[in-house]
Amino acid sequence: MFTHILYLLSLFATSVLSLPAEPNHDVVDLGYSSYQGTSLDNGVSRWIGMRYAAPPVGDLRFRAPKDPLKTTTLQMATAFGDVCISTTAPPDTPGYSEDCLFVDVYAPTIRQGEPLPVFIFIQGGGFNSNSNPNYSGSGLVLASKMNIIVVNFNYRVGPYGFLASEEVRKGGDLNIGLKDQRKVFEWVQRHISKFGGDPKHVTLGGGSAGAASIDLHLTAYGGRNDNLFHATAAESPSFGVQFTVEESQYQYDALVKRAGCNSASDTLECLRKLPERDLQAINFNIPTPGGTEDLPLFMYSNVVDGDITTDFTYKLFEEGKFIKVPVIFGDDTNGGTIFAPMSADTPTAMNYFLQTQFPLLTKQHLQRVDELYPQGKKFPGAGRYWQSTSDAYGHMRYMCPSLYISDVYAKESIPSWNYRYNVEDPVSKDNGLGVSHTIEVFAIFGPQYSRGGAPASYYSINKNAVPLMQGYWTSFIRTYDPNEFRMEGSPRWEEWGGGKGMNRIRLETNTTAMEVVDSETQRRCAFFTSIGASIHQ
Repeated sequence: MFTHILYLLSLFATSVLSLPAEPNHDVVDLGYSSYQGTSLDNGVSRWIGMRYAAPPVGDLRFRAPKDPLKTTTLQMATAFGDVCISTTAPPDTPGYSEDCLFVDVYAPTIRQGEPLPVFIFIQGGGFNSNSNPNYSGSGLVLASKMNIIVVNFNYRVGPYGFLASEEVRKGGDLNIGLKDQRKVFEWVQRHISKFGGDPKHVTLGGGSAGAASIDLHLTAYGGRNDNLFHATAAESPSFGVQFTVEESQYQYDALVKRAGCNSASDTLECLRKLPERDLQAINFNIPTPGGTEDLPLFMYSNVVDGDITTDFTYKLFEEGKFIKVPVIFGDDTNGGTIFAPMSADTPTAMNYFLQTQFPLLTKQHLQRVDELYPQGKKFPGAGRYWQSTSDAYGHMRYMCPSLYISDVYAKESIPSWNYRYNVEDPVSKDNGLGVSHTIEVFAIFGPQYSRGGAPASYYSINKNAVPLMQGYWTSFIRTYDPNEFRMEGSPRWEEWGGGKGMNRIRLETNTTAMEVVDSETQRRCAFFTSIGASIHQ
């Protein structure tokens, strides 16, 4: 009898073992590789450190991204990949590498019936660093009530992503940092459905240079729409200097000289053969010809190449050469404070800083800046013109471009919203930094999901700013309208062209309201817009 029972048990065990295994939803097959992700305790699954392109090393240095290499074994997507190397960063910095083209995906663990809207976030960093590495998309997925998917990624910066010269044009590729980004957009179109996402419902987001990237993709190839995205939310877009390839030659020549490649028959190939450590040791900024003797904040940037960037951004928007999709643009009240030198004590010091960043500013331009930005409020430990300098720089580079683009879209009758982020942190207010550049990104992702750096007040007196921002943003990601799923009790965000026009929302912790852009800001921005193309913005 006992033997018979054992026999029956063995048959039962065999039948159980022969049943088809339950599918592991954390494993995705991308064709070139299968990746094992992780289901987190909060109901979100994540796949981090997945390759979206081949390692851009060796012969692929200074070239547009290539398809990822195939693997035959299961790859673990449970640790972040290395971040792309920053300009001026010490060689061999842990966690940073030239082999850095990785993408992360955050999605609800329990799949919904319908494919979910997708949010692709582009990091900032002035095209010289990845300044928002490894942010977690969990907070946004949770804020959406499990109704979106979030994608983050690295892209090449500094000379690795934006080296430009005739040699690079002939023997490599230009604007490859932007082409890395575009490679991710194509990756999403091809693969996001395997994570439960809808490739036909994609919103781009990004802060600072990430928001500038949005401007550049809206106008890419003269505004050609390849249906890679369907709406954009640009946080503090940056209009820096865009040189031509010829104007950027000095950067390449200086790098070749520092590398000892002057006598090489193929200087670009000589740079390619340089070990990463040696190349990074000579990766630093130099003064801009025609500018001042000081170093610019951001030397490497996208160039006008007649291809992905056909002209200066102001001109492309003015000429209607942009993709027509719903848009959000906006900025922080004090976007220039973290950049302007606190020692600025005179109009001369203000002009010197501005010309260091924008070398094509003329004497006449600077005279008008002096008129528009007289001495401002004096802060302890700062020069008398620090506030004026920071306001002028913040308006020229960040606020005025966002107002201009919002206006262009509204005139085309395309849904267009604009904001001024004005959530005041007590510490930053007292030291004069105010509501500084891209601080809103901490509220959008949630302070606990953005790897430190968020003001302490976002956990206390300003904690209500987080659901406020996440409500507007997740609503826009889901519906292309920031209002449908906004936080309960928050005001309706009217479009830019509504009412009197120049209509934006002032985002504050408990006193958010619509406002019309004040006349002084309008006057200042009218001037900066009028000279934008002439100073290569």
